[in-house]
Formats: sequence, C-alpha cells, structure tokens
Amino acid sequence: MMKSCNTQNDVVFVMGFVLQMNKCDNGFKMNGWAYNTLLMSLSRFVMVDEMKCVYDEMLNDMIKPDIYTFNTMINGYCKLGNVVEAEVYLSKILQAGLSPDTHTYTSFILGHCRKKDVNSAFKVFREMPKKGCRRNVVSYNSLIHGLCETRRIDEAMKLFLEMGDDFCSPNVRTYTVLIDALCRLDRWVEALSLFNEMKEKGCEPNVHTYTVLVDGLCKDSKLDEARVLLNVMSEKGLVPSVVTYNALIDGYCKKGLVDVALDIFDTMMESNNCVPNVRTYNELISGFVRMKKVPKAMSLLDKMLERKLSPSNVTFNLLVHGQCKVREIDNAFRLLRLMEENNLAPDEWTYGTLVDGLCERGRVEEANIVFSSLKEKGIKVNVAMYTALIDGHCKAEKVDFALTLFKKMIEEGCSPNACTYNVLINGLCKQGKQLEAAQLLEGMKESGVEPTIESYSILIEQLLKECAFDHADKVFSLMVSRGHKPDVCIYTSFLVAYYNEGKLKEAEDVMAKMADEGVRPDLMAYTVMIDGYGRAGLLNRAFDMLKCMFDSGYEPSHYTYSVLVKHLSQGGPDLNIADVWKVVKYETLLKLFDKMGEHGCPPNTNVFSSLAIGLCREGRLEEASRLLDHMQSCGMSSCEDMYTSMVNCCCKLRMYEDAARFLDTMLTQGFLPRLELYKLLICGLYDDGNNDKAKAIFFRLLHCGYNNDEAAWKLLIDGLLKRGFVDRCSELLDIMEKNGSRLSSQTYALLLEGLDRTDNK
Repeated sequence: MMKSCNTQNDVVFVMGFVLQMNKCDNGFKMNGWAYNTLLMSLSRFVMVDEMKCVYDEMLNDMIKPDIYTFNTMINGYCKLGNVVEAEVYLSKILQAGLSPDTHTYTSFILGHCRKKDVNSAFKVFREMPKKGCRRNVVSYNSLIHGLCETRRIDEAMKLFLEMGDDFCSPNVRTYTVLIDALCRLDRWVEALSLFNEMKEKGCEPNVHTYTVLVDGLCKDSKLDEARVLLNVMSEKGLVPSVVTYNALIDGYCKKGLVDVALDIFDTMMESNNCVPNVRTYNELISGFVRMKKVPKAMSLLDKMLERKLSPSNVTFNLLVHGQCKVREIDNAFRLLRLMEENNLAPDEWTYGTLVDGLCERGRVEEANIVFSSLKEKGIKVNVAMYTALIDGHCKAEKVDFALTLFKKMIEEGCSPNACTYNVLINGLCKQGKQLEAAQLLEGMKESGVEPTIESYSILIEQLLKECAFDHADKVFSLMVSRGHKPDVCIYTSFLVAYYNEGKLKEAEDVMAKMADEGVRPDLMAYTVMIDGYGRAGLLNRAFDMLKCMFDSGYEPSHYTYSVLVKHLSQGGPDLNIADVWKVVKYETLLKLFDKMGEHGCPPNTNVFSSLAIGLCREGRLEEASRLLDHMQSCGMSSCEDMYTSMVNCCCKLRMYEDAARFLDTMLTQGFLPRLELYKLLICGLYDDGNNDKAKAIFFRLLHCGYNNDEAAWKLLIDGLLKRGFVDRCSELLDIMEKNGSRLSSQTYALLLEGLDRTDNK
C-alpha cells in the first residue's frame, strides 16, 4: 500500500490507516522496515511535517532509526532546501555511531543547490571521496542541475566531461538537464550535439528530453522543427505529455497561428488521450486575445468549466485584457463578478488592465474612481497603473492633472519608469509645451531613469510637425551622442515632415540613410513614400514602393490602399483622404488591381478586404458585393473582416435579410461572427417587427459555441434591454434556458436588475 501511493492524498490515507492499526491490540506492529517505507513514501511528496510525526511515532515505538531512516529524513528536508534541519539528522547519524554514505552526501548536494548555494554543494561534492564515499550519477546530476539553474552552464559541462574519470556514466537525466540549460541560453548547436551524442551512446531520450527540446525550439520560433520532433516522439512510441503539447500550443499562439494551435489541441485530445490542463486553455485564450478574437477566447471558459477545470486568475486576467482590447469595458467589469463567483479575487494586474482600458476609451473619471478604490481593496498601486492614468489624462487634454498625478506618484514612493516619462512628454508636446517636455527629458537622468529612444522620438516628431528642422536636428544629435541609435520611428518622422513640405528628394535621402544604417523601413515609412510619389505624379514609382513593401514582408494597411486609390482617382492628389471611399468609382479599383499586377504584386485577400471595408463604411454595399464576387471569381476565399464589414453595412442600411445571409456564409466558412453583429441584426429585426426571424437567428447562435454569459450580456442586456425590448428579452432568455444554456448567477442578477429597471421606466 505504501509503495503504490500516487498522490499526497493516498499517502495521508495509508499513513493514517497503518498508524491506527499500529495502535490497536490486534497483533499488528510496524517494524523498522515498515516505518522506513512509509517515510520514503512521504519524502516522495516532500511532506516533511508528516515525516516528522512518523519519525516521532517510531521513537515512541522504541524502534531504533537506522541509516536509511536518517537518510530519508535528510532527503526530505534537502528537497525543500532546508539544509539546517537536515544537519540535525546528520548529527544524529554520528551520535548513533553510523557513517554518512553516498545517499547522505548526495542529499546535501541537492539541498544546497535548492537554496542556490552551489558553492557549498561543490564543497560537499569534493569532500565525498575524502570520506570514502563514491559519487554516483545522482550526485553529479544534482550538482549539474544546480549549476545550470544558476546559469553556470560551462562549469556544468566541465563536470559532465569529468564523470568518466569517476567511473560514472551520464544517464538520460544528465543529458536532459544540460540540453534544457543550453536551449534556454540559445546555444542550439551544442544542445543538438548533446542530443545526438546521447542517442549514439545508447542513452535513449525520454519524453522529458523531447519536451525540453520542443519547448526550446518553440521559444526560439522554430515551430516547424518542434513539430517534426513531436512526430519523431510518436514514431518511437513515446506519448507526449501535456507539457509537450502546451509548449507547441504556446509557440503557435505567440506567432498568431491560433488555428494550428487548435489542431494540436485536437490531436492532444483525440490521438493520445492526453488531458489538457488550465495552462493549455490559458495559452489558447492568450492566442485568441492577441488576435482580438475575444468570443472564441470566452468560449474556452465554458469548455474549461465543462471539463471541471477551475479557471485561474491568469484565465480571467487574459479575458479582461481581451475585452478591454476590443473596447468592451462593460464586459470586462462583468468578468470581475464571474471571478468572484469562481472564488477568485481580482489582483493588481486585473485592475491595471481596467484602468488602462477606461483611459483608452477616454473614460478617465471612471478610471479615477477605480484607481482611488484600490487602497481599501488592499491592492497595491503600481507604476503601470499610474502610467496608464497619466496617459489617459494627457490624451483627455488634462495635462495639469497628469502632472499632479506624476508628483503624487513620486511622493508615494512609486518610482516612475521611462514609459511614465514618455507619456508625459508626449502629453506636453501635444499641448504645444515643447520647452517643458524638453526639460522633463533632461530631468530623467537626474531622477535615475535613462531616456529611451522613444523619449527623444516624441520630442523630435513634435518639432518636425512644427517645421522646426534645426531644433529637431539638435535633439537628434544629442540622442546619438548619448549612445542611442536612431530607429525606424525617428526616421519616419523625418520622412513625414519632408513629405508635408513637398521635399521628395530629402525624403529619398532619408530612405537611403536608413538602408545604410541597416534600419528596415516600416509600414508607415513605405506608405509615406507611396503618398509622396503619388503627389508628385510618379505613380509607377509609387507602385514600385508598394512592391518593396510586399518584398519586405509587410501587408499594406487600409490607409495604404486609401492613398493608392486616391492617386488613381479623378481628384488625384487634391482629393481629401477622408472622401476617397465616398467618390471612388468601381473602375478605379479594377485599375488598382491591374497596376498591382503590372508591378509584380497581384492583389490578395487583404487587398479586397481593405477596399470592401472602405466601401462599406460609406454604405456602398453594391460595390462591395461586386468586389466580393470578383474576389471569389479569382479563386480567393473571403476573410472574416470583409464579411464583418458587409454585415455591418447591411444593418446600417436596414437590409436585414442580406445581413442574415452574410452571417450564415461566415458560419459555413468556419468564422465565429462577433456578438456585436448578432446584436445589430436581432435588434434590427425586432425594430422591423420581424420577431420570428429574430428568434430563429438567436436560436442558431446558441449552437455556435459562444460563451453563454457573454451572449446574454451583449444581446439581452446591451442590446434588447437598452432599447426597451423587455418582453423580447424575457422571450430570448426563456429560449436560452430551454436550450440548456448555463448562465452564471451573476448574469441572472444583471438581467433581473435590467428587467426591473426597464419595467419601472
């Protein structure tokens, strides 16, 4: 029973059971071997308090501890890095007339390493031969691991090479520890060399070895190589662990390849029966949030709860961040209530995200209220919160209050960082207070904060906007003299300034200088040059620059295409960019496609999407539909953003049947439409008196995998109740309940509160 324990609960049960039997008058008495076995089981799970109780029970039973007893006690404490307590049992070994052995010393090597005192571990390691104790592979592994943990990898490698002199062969653990350390230091050639060496020497890599390599490759963005290793594992009959899959899922999510991450998740679930954990879901949620696909992230919360997995603070913080990112602040606050329902308390990361989200939406007064309430909640205000609040007030043109906050921050012992200074410098510049901004920049170093490239960039950009080229050049020279290499943002500021002054030659010189300095132009730099050539009537050169943009790996933005369409249109350079999509003719768009093809960059999905979005914003659904047909005739599939703009446009034009058709197409093509679209469509149908169609669409969305709470928030509370459709809201809530859609008690409370309030009105 003792040896078969697999969890702490197992050990606690067995310990209670055998100790109870030991006290009964039934002829059963534990001997020294039984006590030692129980101690070893407890030591496996580092349950030192229970070990001490069993040890005392052993003494009460008048059973004399032996070297195995003492070694087990020492090992338990050393696993926790508690060398002082372990030394108490070392003294007991000596008092009992026994001699410490290899296991004793190896435990102390582990204990010193666990407390990051590798030098003391080395001392014990060197003493072993002098004490007549042979060092074994565990002794070496413990010290090698300790050296790797403290980033002393070269010493670890030297020790590894000395193992043969001690007649000790490295095992899979030795190699895995070293490979892991080398991967973390990006020493890939050595890591792969060790991996190949272990296989050549007949030491077969295990799941952990492969997982270490997969994790390292993913962190280094070598995802294809990591995927190959996963396949090799399967070929060798090794079942990847949840850690292996998590590493791959995280790697693909960070690259924005969430669909591939989902494929790996499905493989994990189906092929190898490997159960995902909270971290698996958190990594997928993080990936969807990064891509602004918040409904998909929210739907994973339901799936976690279905699998009886408890969401963590990280889960909710990611979702709060996602809602703020898509500007759904009310939903972010509703998530706080769900946190409480799951027995979790919002932390400083949660509130920091909310303060930042409110400030981004210009809701600075609400941000002030949240910020002021944190002290009584026991939440420590940090530099990120202050910076977000200062930035919010600067953007709201309340720079004086931002400066007051800055002073308060310093008085409260919260040291501003470079980001805090930068948002304040930017705020002052936007208010035309360049002198104060320059003084703040100069004062940074005196305050112990090193100005960043962005600090100078903000000031230079503002000076260039005012055509103060000489002053901007002086700040530029100062920045370079202080060891900062100009980045693409600074060069682009000069490009914009020269372009606004019609100085195309000077702008070209800046591009040439960037090339000489090895600075890669960004999307904005290319777009500025395209506009500059367009204004000069040099359309072919504008399209050559577009080709350069594609060749550099950039996907032109909606604004880039707006610039190109403007210069191809009848109004040309004199046409206001804001009016482009109001007046552009469909034939002009076809001309754009031809010009792109001539210059080696044929139109792709992104081109069609950008153009359709521009047309839909102006309600030009007919032209946008023609674009969609043209795109499909070219064998291209439409993207989510394109359909979203079409549905939005249909709803604005009250063409709800067409909106429903586009929504159905989105679902057929595997897209999960935003709940905002459903809100527009369903509320619009109710406005038009088309109740049956509204209910049918709502019923369909319940089977699309949305998070039920979020669906209720958006459609029932933010949609129907805000429009006064109380009966319709009750009707749809009834449909949800009959459909088995689980709502949290907090959402029910919000619905009841909203229904009562609307009824009273």
